[in-house]
Amino acid sequence: MPVKNRFAELLPEITEWRRDLHENPEILFDTHRTSAIVAEKLKAFGCDDIVTGIGRTGVVGVIKGKSNGSGKVIGLRADMDALPIQEQTGLEYASKTDGAMHACGHDGHTAMLLGAAKYLSETRNFDGTVVVIFQPAEEGGGGGKEMCDDGMMDRFGIQEVYGMHNWPGKPVGSFAIRPGAFFAAADQFDIVVEGKGGHAAKPQETIDSTVVAAQLVTALQTIASRNADPVEQVVVSVTSIESSSTAYNVIPQRVNLKGTVRTLNKDIRDLAEKRIGEIAQGVAATFGATIDVSYMRGYPVMVNSDVQTEFAASVAASVSGECADAPLVMGGEDFAFMLEERPGAYILVGNGDTAAVHHPEYNFNDEAIPAGCSWWAEIVEQRMPAS
Repeated sequence: MPVKNRFAELLPEITEWRRDLHENPEILFDTHRTSAIVAEKLKAFGCDDIVTGIGRTGVVGVIKGKSNGSGKVIGLRADMDALPIQEQTGLEYASKTDGAMHACGHDGHTAMLLGAAKYLSETRNFDGTVVVIFQPAEEGGGGGKEMCDDGMMDRFGIQEVYGMHNWPGKPVGSFAIRPGAFFAAADQFDIVVEGKGGHAAKPQETIDSTVVAAQLVTALQTIASRNADPVEQVVVSVTSIESSSTAYNVIPQRVNLKGTVRTLNKDIRDLAEKRIGEIAQGVAATFGATIDVSYMRGYPVMVNSDVQTEFAASVAASVSGECADAPLVMGGEDFAFMLEERPGAYILVGNGDTAAVHHPEYNFNDEAIPAGCSWWAEIVEQRMPAS
């Protein structure tokens, strides 16, 4: 059962939608134009119910099959938000919004789910109900959690939920997935190192916060190399170092550090948080400084359910001929919140030889649209076959 012919016919139209979204990116929950377009199209498709404002600016559409003997309800989710990145693609449909671009392909995800919604509304060749979910604020805002916190799963009776992300470097339209832990928990930390500032020519009269911060950055790497079990995955990255002085001849009073922690199980996550605090206090005591740590837990580990993953892989193979085993990914994904509430699966679809996501030269590959639309449509038609 290869790519559906209907999506080959719809490709120019869906591409036009995608490129319009690309040209007009919106960040986090400020997806007002995008959400309005989604709601307008779902109405035009003839969806049975359309609800806006879930998770602030999320949109949900309900499509009923030609029968409902199964009583099944399946959710399909796409993210809508862009990133605060200045686009450098030079495309004729490049972002018109300064400092914002669709650098992760959410324009493609939204367009593909709209394409699937159009097809499913036309054919209704399934027994049950499909709920199409268009989510804001995946890029750090936790829009998936907010939609769940608004009671989305119970309100629409969703029993299973499926998501998709494009993947540069994989052949266009190919698929990959894995059961269990897939994307990492993504936490953040802020650390303030307080020393005693002074003249750079008289370091003995100071407590040099830059030296303390440097020692701390190095020491934090022992969490992965000396505290965690070597077979477990953990990444501790200090990504920003700023001092209270920019002068050449001043030892600063204060240095601020920012960073992220990525883990794939709860015990290692707890260990990393605990050790960051302990190491910080140990380094502070060594040098006579004070160090304050603020640790913020972000997206949880995204865990694919075994049964739904096996099913999603079989559907992908029916669309593209095969479905590969995906690697573990240390990036975060807030579809994790939806998978905490309902069983489901998240799959990768190949984007071809393009720049990596979150790169200013990235662009979603429109040639992937028919495969992505077909996978979503087949999830519905194979999981809830018409009686």
